[in-house]
Amino acid sequence: MLPLTDTVPGGFGLYVHWPFCASKCPYCDFNSHVREGVDQARWRAAMLREMDHFAARVPVGRRLSSVFFGGGTPSLMPPETVAAILERANHHWGITDGVEVTLEANPTSSEAARFAGFRAAGVNRLSMGIQALNDADLKVLGRKHSAGEAMAVIAMAKGIFDRFSFDLIYARPGQTVAAWQDELSQALDMAVGHLSLYQLTIEEGTQFHTLHQRGDLVVPDEDLAGDLYEATQVLLNQAGMPAYEVSNHARPGQESRHNLVYWRYGDYVGIGPGAHGRLTLKGEKTATRTHRAPEIWLQRVEEAGTGAHADERVTPEQRGREALMMGLRLAEGVSLARLTAEAGGVSPVDMAAVDRLSRHGLLTLDGDRLTATADGRQRLNGVLAALLG
Repeated sequence: MLPLTDTVPGGFGLYVHWPFCASKCPYCDFNSHVREGVDQARWRAAMLREMDHFAARVPVGRRLSSVFFGGGTPSLMPPETVAAILERANHHWGITDGVEVTLEANPTSSEAARFAGFRAAGVNRLSMGIQALNDADLKVLGRKHSAGEAMAVIAMAKGIFDRFSFDLIYARPGQTVAAWQDELSQALDMAVGHLSLYQLTIEEGTQFHTLHQRGDLVVPDEDLAGDLYEATQVLLNQAGMPAYEVSNHARPGQESRHNLVYWRYGDYVGIGPGAHGRLTLKGEKTATRTHRAPEIWLQRVEEAGTGAHADERVTPEQRGREALMMGLRLAEGVSLARLTAEAGGVSPVDMAAVDRLSRHGLLTLDGDRLTATADGRQRLNGVLAALLG
C-alpha cells in the first residue's frame, strides 16, 4: 500500500508537457509548436508509455503531491487523454483528494467548452493564460482572445473549479504605472485565490527579440519596470494576496503546490517533449530531460519506451546551489541545514555575504531560516551572485 504522503523533502510531482499550440506567441520561448493536426490516440499512448518508463525507475513508495499539465496549450488535449494520464499516475503513485491537479488553458470559447470534461477527468485547478485585460495589448502580445472573451471564460471557470489562477504580463510596451494599477484592480475583482504576474522579458529566438534588436519594439526601462513591480506588491498586499514567490501571489492556502515542489527542491517526473525532471535515485539527485522536437520524441518513445536523453548526475555542489536558487525565490526562504545536506555536508552559502546583504536589507537570517526580503527578491540575481561567489 502507498503511504499517505511522500517522505522525501520538498514533495514529489508529475509534469506532463503538451507541446502544441494553436499559434506561437511572439514573446514565447517555451517548447511549443503549431501543427495542423495531432494524432491524439498516438500521443496519448506515448505519454502513458513514457510515464511507465519513469515509474519503473522511481523508488517504491513515492507519493504524488501534485500533477501539472503544461505546455504548449494542454487545454487543446481531449479530456479523455487527461483522464488516461491521471488514471495511470494514480496506479503508479496514488492521487488522493489532497493532490493538486493543474491544467494550463487559454481563455478561448473552444477550449472553455472542455472545462467540465477536464473537471470530470480529475483536474481540480485551472491556470489560465490571460496576459492582458485590454484588446490593444492582447494584440501586441499576439494573443488570439479578446478581453471580453477572457472575462467570460474566467466567470465560467469559477463555476467549475474551486481553485484557479490566471497570468498577466506587465512591463509591456507603452505601459504606465497608473494603467497597470487599474488593470490589477480589475484582475483582483475577478481573482479568487491566486495570480501570476510576470514581467515581460525579451528572450532570444523569439519574434519579440528580433523586433527589439532592430528597435521596432520598445519596453519600459529598468526604473519603470521597478516601479511597476513595486506597484504590484503594494496592491496585492493590500488585497490579501502577498507574493509567496517572486512572480506569484496567493491568499494563504491557495499557493500552487506543484510550483512549491520545484521551489522547495523536491523531486518530479517530467514526461513529454522537452520535459525536465529531478529524481532522487539511490541517494543521488538525477536530472532528466527528454528530446524537444515533438516528432522525434514520439518516434523514440514508440521505439524505446522513452524520449529521454542520458541522465545527468547533479553533484552535491550543484544540489546546494540549485536548492539555494530555488528557495530564495520563496517568501518562506530556505533552511540552511537543508542546503548543507543537499551540498553533501558543506554549506554552499557565503555567511560573510549573508551578513553584508542583511545589513543592506536584502536578506534576513532567523535561526536556521535564510530569507530574501521583498527588496532582495526584486534583486535576486545580484543577491545570488554575492552568496555563491
